[in-house]
Amino acid sequence: MGNMIELIKQASVNAINAGNPLDIEFGTIIDESLTIRIDQKRILSKEFFIIPESLTRYELDLTHSHLKTSSALGKIVIREGLKKGDIVALLMIEKGDRFLILDKVGIYE
Repeated sequence: MGNMIELIKQASVNAINAGNPLDIEFGTIIDESLTIRIDQKRILSKEFFIIPESLTRYELDLTHSHLKTSSALGKIVIREGLKKGDIVALLMIEKGDRFLILDKVGIYE
């Protein structure tokens, strides 16, 4: 979490020094390998994005065994993580060469 805060701080300082506001854009995840479409001209692979831990899949394996009994509860998903179809808020860093994914965005109609 500390690294993400430092990245946001540095992006803010760079934007202020350059006389530009923070550049936040939106994108849609278009496949399972986390390719993101920002607009018609920009479709970028996972390597262009910094993904916070809070947006990654997290599951617990509750399978355990004892000497006399065995329990196979299996895995439970605590957090789904990013997936195809999600809309995400993106903070442009490194002059647009990379983006920090800030969060998923809910679209309500």
